[in-house]
Amino acid sequence: MFKQIDEKKRLLDSKRPLNSAALENLKKYFDVELTYNSNAIEGNTLTITETKVILEDGLTIGKGKSLREHLEVINHKEAIDYVDDIISKNLDISERVIRDLHYIILKSIDNKNAGEYRKTNVLISGSKHIPVEHFLVKERMIELVDWYNANKEKKHPIEIAAEFHFKFVYIHPFIDGNGRTARLLMNIILMRSGYPISVVRTEDRDRYMKALEVASTEGRVDDFIEIIAEAVDRSLDMYLYVL
Repeated sequence: MFKQIDEKKRLLDSKRPLNSAALENLKKYFDVELTYNSNAIEGNTLTITETKVILEDGLTIGKGKSLREHLEVINHKEAIDYVDDIISKNLDISERVIRDLHYIILKSIDNKNAGEYRKTNVLISGSKHIPVEHFLVKERMIELVDWYNANKEKKHPIEIAAEFHFKFVYIHPFIDGNGRTARLLMNIILMRSGYPISVVRTEDRDRYMKALEVASTEGRVDDFIEIIAEAVDRSLDMYLYVL
C-alpha cells in the first residue's frame, strides 16, 4: 500500500505550487472532517452538519447539545490551526509542542489538566491495557520524543506516524484528550513529510480501537499502520480530485 500511496504523493508533488483557491477549499473541508470525526470517536454527539455550522457560521446548536461538545469543536479547530502553524514554521514534535497542543484541546473544558501530564494512575474502560504509572509519564514522554527523533529518517513517514500515535496513547500521558492529541501529532508527522492532513473516520472506530488494543496487548502494530495508511490514501485521493 505504501507504494500506491507514494505514487499518488509523487503526482501531488508534481502539481506544486498548489492552487491557492483549491487549497483554501481543501482546508475548510478537512477542518470539518477531522474535527467531526476525531470528536465523534471520543463520544461527541454533534453531527458533521452541526460541526460545520459551528465552525463556519459561528452559531451554537440548540437543545440537547452540551457546552462541552461545542467547546470540543471550537478547540479542535484551533488545534488544527496550531498544527498548520507548526508546519509553516518548520517546527517538529517536542514535549512543548505536545503540551501546547493538548492545552488548546482541553482549555475551558478542564483548565486544571490542560497541557499537564496526569498526576494519577488511570484505567481505560474496555481495555486490558494498563497505562504506565503517573510518576513514569514524564520519563516515558521524553523517551517517546527521543525515539521519534532517532527513527523519523529510518522508516516510511506513515509507519512512523502510526507508531508514534500508538506509543503516545500507550503511555496515555494526560487525564483526558489523549486520542485527539495523538491524531493531531500523527498529522504533524505526516504533513512534515508532505502528506495531506488525514482523517480516521468515525465509521472505522471499532476497527481502529481494536487495532490499538492488539498493538497494546500483543505488540502487533501492522493492523493499526494499515488503518492510518488507508486514511492517508483517502486524503491523497481527495487532494488529487480537487486539484
